[in-house]
Amino acid sequence: MTKIINLKKDHIKLGQVLKAAGLVESGVEAKIVITDGLVKVNGEIETRRGKKLYDGDIVSFEENEIKIKEFKG
Repeated sequence: MTKIINLKKDHIKLGQVLKAAGLVESGVEAKIVITDGLVKVNGEIETRRGKKLYDGDIVSFEENEIKIKEFKG
């Protein structure tokens, strides 16, 4: 399943993306799945919850894909 997250600023942190997409219940759960190496950013395993994501980045977790898009208000 592919979800789109629209940026409200110039970036969003990886942990926030997982929460915003509804893939984890809390920041603690996000930290666990990220540090366990279960999350990829642009095809590479990412273990930093605070990793900044920008327009065009793609996050993969389990069977889900999240595309980061620039907010155009």
